[in-house]
Amino acid sequence: MLIGDGKIPTGLLRQNINLMRTYPNEAELRNQMAIISNGQVHMANLCVEASHTVNGVSSLHSGIIRDDLFRGFARMTPEKFTNVTNGIAYRRWLCQANPQLDALIEELIGPGFRKDADRLEDLMKYKDDAAVLERLAQIKRENKLRLGQYIKDHNGVTVNPDSIFDVQVKRLHEYKRQLLNLIHIMYLYNRIKEDPSVDIQPRTFIFGAKAAAGYYMAKEIIHLAHCLAAKLEADPAVRDRIRIVFLENYSVSLSELIMPAAEVSEQISLAGKEASGTGNMKLMINGAITLGTEDGANVEIHQAVGDDNIFIFGMKVDEVKRLMDEGSYSPFSIVQSDHNISEVIRLMSQGFGGEQFRDVISSLTTGYNGAADSYFVLADFNSYRQAQERVAATYLDQRKWNSMSLVNIAKAGMFSADRAVREYAERIWNIQPLPEK
Repeated sequence: MLIGDGKIPTGLLRQNINLMRTYPNEAELRNQMAIISNGQVHMANLCVEASHTVNGVSSLHSGIIRDDLFRGFARMTPEKFTNVTNGIAYRRWLCQANPQLDALIEELIGPGFRKDADRLEDLMKYKDDAAVLERLAQIKRENKLRLGQYIKDHNGVTVNPDSIFDVQVKRLHEYKRQLLNLIHIMYLYNRIKEDPSVDIQPRTFIFGAKAAAGYYMAKEIIHLAHCLAAKLEADPAVRDRIRIVFLENYSVSLSELIMPAAEVSEQISLAGKEASGTGNMKLMINGAITLGTEDGANVEIHQAVGDDNIFIFGMKVDEVKRLMDEGSYSPFSIVQSDHNISEVIRLMSQGFGGEQFRDVISSLTTGYNGAADSYFVLADFNSYRQAQERVAATYLDQRKWNSMSLVNIAKAGMFSADRAVREYAERIWNIQPLPEK
């Protein structure tokens, strides 16, 4: 490839020589790693070649970068690849957004946590303290009442503060699977309509999201959520048991109301698709319990809090990859064989709010501008449904739930942006902090 005056730049020539020496018999791999190949400039390869360190923003993401996206580079220079998990500005998301919780933590362990988030670990000694757990529950309820007032003022809906506040707030994208959440809500609706006496823990499902202007399917999912919310609200047999609130104009300021009030943190992206996420950390530090897949920083949250303080479901990355590679996934077969799913599809096809959501149904069953159910919503549905049943059963034991909540707060220190910046400084930027005055 000749560039400019017809000469190959020294850097490109050096890369070509290095690739030939390292992978003499792997032409396909060399082509994947080349900065210029097939008449195209591969900017990601240029970045990796020119950088002294490459990292992802969670352990799982860094692993995908190392083992999949840039596996040739990782074999050639393994020391270049590392991981720095994302962090959050917890002084805003805890101390500013949740002043009552901030005050309780200071009373219990002193003010040092505001400088060193790792000090939150000291809360672990209170995880079985009934008096502390009761105060934690009171703070959560007051934050739910505060959010409830906002919802009444802006949405004209009165929510039950004693219902589970189940929150999914993030960019609206098919891989984040807000649709999985909505399918489960429709499943609950069908259960109630089939048997009005069925025992279902009251839920308030809270959504907040923004979608790209040209993202048609994301807008269809938002439309589905709004129409379903109206259908539930208009049905007196249902609305006090399951309710949807879709908050408009999702923003940081609105998040500061939502995070302290959340009890369930929905982190349900398809495994392998979420680089990290920080909403999961903001919700965690405010005492919400994660309901999620083994994706992004959910992996580190799971490791931090243990199996007993999180609700994990769904396929793992290797299972998703295997299903993709096999090419045998048939969501239509799932619809035909699974009564619960087929009834949800029937409900959507019958329509509500004057809509039938044909394109949403097509995206799940036969394909809309791509493969059918490309984010495996139906494949993970039953695992998700069972996890939601565990959530409801656990919530009945409020002392256990509040203990889980406290453990999540105590273990959230590692997700401070202070730690992330410190790791960058020490292991990547090679800079020293200024001395304290």
